[in-house]
Amino acid sequence: MRVGMSHIPHGQVEGSPHLGGIRLLDADLSIKRTRDAICQASQGSWRFLVLAEVANFAVLRRHLGRSRADTVIVDVAARIANTLPDARVMVAGRDTAEIVFESEARLALDVAIAALEIAFEDPFDIDGESYVIHIQLGAAAASAHRDEVLLIEEAEHALREARAERITIARDVTGNPAAMDRAELSLDLTRAIEKEELFLQYQPKVHLRRQQVTSVEALVRWNHPTRGLVLPNDFIPLAEESRDIVALTLWTIRRSIADQKALAASGHDLRIFINIAGALLADKRFVRRACELVQASGAQLGFEITETSVIRDPESAIANLKIFADIGIVIAIDDYGAGLSSLAYLKQLPARELKIDKLFVTQLTSSNRDPLIVRSTIDLAHALEMEVVAEGVETQAAMALLSVMGCDMIQGFLISRPINLDALIHFLDDGKYQALAADMRAPFNRLATVWKRA
Repeated sequence: MRVGMSHIPHGQVEGSPHLGGIRLLDADLSIKRTRDAICQASQGSWRFLVLAEVANFAVLRRHLGRSRADTVIVDVAARIANTLPDARVMVAGRDTAEIVFESEARLALDVAIAALEIAFEDPFDIDGESYVIHIQLGAAAASAHRDEVLLIEEAEHALREARAERITIARDVTGNPAAMDRAELSLDLTRAIEKEELFLQYQPKVHLRRQQVTSVEALVRWNHPTRGLVLPNDFIPLAEESRDIVALTLWTIRRSIADQKALAASGHDLRIFINIAGALLADKRFVRRACELVQASGAQLGFEITETSVIRDPESAIANLKIFADIGIVIAIDDYGAGLSSLAYLKQLPARELKIDKLFVTQLTSSNRDPLIVRSTIDLAHALEMEVVAEGVETQAAMALLSVMGCDMIQGFLISRPINLDALIHFLDDGKYQALAADMRAPFNRLATVWKRA
């Protein structure tokens, strides 16, 4: 199959340094070298970038050992080069290869993907044993005049979708204003962090037995100079894609430390919880810098992590969470029940709080199953010596039922929406929420009695 690229000899994979006759590409140079590859390609009507990820890398590592598994990608890249002899193939990490080529026809991408899927049906001979290597493909196509950065970003986005859906995803950059908008917003985010366009709002957590606000969750907001308020769901994924998530999270930690001092000066000693993206749990530099900030300030912080964020690299995640816990940062498991809960990981985490996802809380008083799930989750958390926070509490009835189930804390619009620091201080000084918590059993006495007997 000819796809418009200068010829690369079979089995040759670009990069550095040398390993087994094939050169590996330094991961830090991946985007730069991919961009160069795209620019150096012969001028066709379409440009393509395919990211091939070893989907069963964790399984292979258990069978082959870490050192041998780390070189499997070289075998993968060699097979790709044999399958697509006119494409440029680069090893971009221990489980990822990048494929760049051009063609006059958009159909060439579909043909290439089909060829790769067929090629990887045959097992690999690794040290005399047969192994099937499953690859996940994420691809992007663009017309020749499009910015190569958009092509790279769309391919990365496609791979994330492919990983989640477990199917091959191919995305077209050409004529896609949404892709260009995402790219522009990503650039704006980098500047926003530097120019302090971000701000924090806080949502209180009320301890039901103490009838006090004992902690708050910090939520990042972005006041864009031309777009206005940009919602977290629009810019947090972009931050994770661009690695701005490191700078964004460190900014959040510094801002929370400063705000906590302001709270203390007003007479309110509260722990502030910050959401930590899963990718940061394996980032040693982030862990070191976060620990430096917390230890230098003496701040009382908590880190909220999702249960699924640990699964991708559990060894590093658990080790770094223990480092955080050792310096006094409280670890909370966020959105529990929304992902693939694993007791094997749950019992290893140094967590002191477990937050039940609002999916189960919002229908607590109108569903037959949700109360059973919530109550069993509360019992499980208490058995693991964790306190339980229920998210998304919007009614007094739900608050009353959670109380008799033994839930420790609640968070939601019934208590307060996310508010800025000045409003939070006024909310705490006013203390009206205490009357609400004190009267929580009134609307639900009958059902509360049923649950006590159960």
